[in-house]
Amino acid sequence: MEILIKNIRVIDPYTNTDGIRDVLISRNVFASVGKNINKRASKVIDGTGLWLLPGLIDMHCHLREPGNEEEETILSGSTSACSGGFTTICCMPNTQPCVDNKVVVGYIIEKARKAPIKVLPYGTITLERKGTSLAPMGELSDAGVVGFSDDGNCVMDSLIFRRALEYSKPWGKIVVSHSEDHMLSKNGVMNEGALSTKLGLRGIPPEAEHIMVYRDITLAKLTGARLHLAHLSTKKSIELVKEAKKNFKNITCEVTVHHLVLTEDALINYDANAKVNPPLRTLQDVKALIKGIKENVIDAIVTDHAPHSEEEKGSGIENAPFGMIGFQTALPLAMTLVKYGLKPIQIIEKMTLGPARILKIQTNTISEGAEANCVIFDPKKEWVLTKENILSLSKNTPFLDMEITGKVLCTFYHGSPVFSDKTLI
Repeated sequence: MEILIKNIRVIDPYTNTDGIRDVLISRNVFASVGKNINKRASKVIDGTGLWLLPGLIDMHCHLREPGNEEEETILSGSTSACSGGFTTICCMPNTQPCVDNKVVVGYIIEKARKAPIKVLPYGTITLERKGTSLAPMGELSDAGVVGFSDDGNCVMDSLIFRRALEYSKPWGKIVVSHSEDHMLSKNGVMNEGALSTKLGLRGIPPEAEHIMVYRDITLAKLTGARLHLAHLSTKKSIELVKEAKKNFKNITCEVTVHHLVLTEDALINYDANAKVNPPLRTLQDVKALIKGIKENVIDAIVTDHAPHSEEEKGSGIENAPFGMIGFQTALPLAMTLVKYGLKPIQIIEKMTLGPARILKIQTNTISEGAEANCVIFDPKKEWVLTKENILSLSKNTPFLDMEITGKVLCTFYHGSPVFSDKTLI
């Protein structure tokens, strides 16, 4: 099937394109990208007022399979992701059993064959994510992992983490650090400060992140290995990374969408759906994160999509697990950052080209001859996020029943529509 999209705003960081174009998709690739394309096609889409973006890449999410399929499966998670504009997602290894051997890697890769988009697994840094013995990193790499992480757990033993960085080098894969001093954050629920005191909730001090970010950067400098710092949340963390990047090119970092658009105030009513790790911080921290994007200190924007059941999240804020879902809200929420002076192409760069460079995988681009992985996005469409239109098996989000501006209308993978809201195709 040939699809001709007319008069659409193409935003492509790879080619630094931001302008009105016609785009022809044929035989799984972009056959033509230009102005005034006149060709008969089996489907013609009027793209006036719409945006065409490269397929998004989420380098940090949780799919729960194997082990907690009642919360999410590889199929349900990837289906939710493609409805949010993602054509590649990378799932963290904190499953049950965790991804610390080639058998589990093979299981995920086999299950991912039925997914509508590309799913890439991480392997663990340590066996069972216990932080005491290194996982077989060579075996995991050969099996197909995209990197190594104990996400959810920090590798507290500095010698073990140093060895992980050293041993990762022959395979050229990143080590993703969950930078959190567990002794400082133990039993914490939210950001430590005046609000946590007012709410009577145990706090997690920003220093729990700062200390380990500093340690991780120091060990990356020592080893020369590729370090990626996950879900940074504080002004101080960004300052540490900015300083490190002046002399070292082996350090990258990411920020989640929810840390860019929410503050600790989201917990005022004890909403467990806003309980995340690291916790939502202050407005000062949010502004520092946005500045970090402007200054290219931050390399990627991620979802940290973390499904949990209603029973778990309904067990009270102190007992509820950390995490919120985010695939379907990520793009429209990220686009709200334009009010702070960010350009759409800067935001899209952090959700496409940035992650691809970090992971050393193929990026998506709207260029002639390139594989047609792309997203049609309506930046002005208003809609309400409800349990009924959430495609994830879990519904844990503080944005439930809220009106959102901006919506994915169609996602193409290998030139075929894998998601459509029925308005275009």
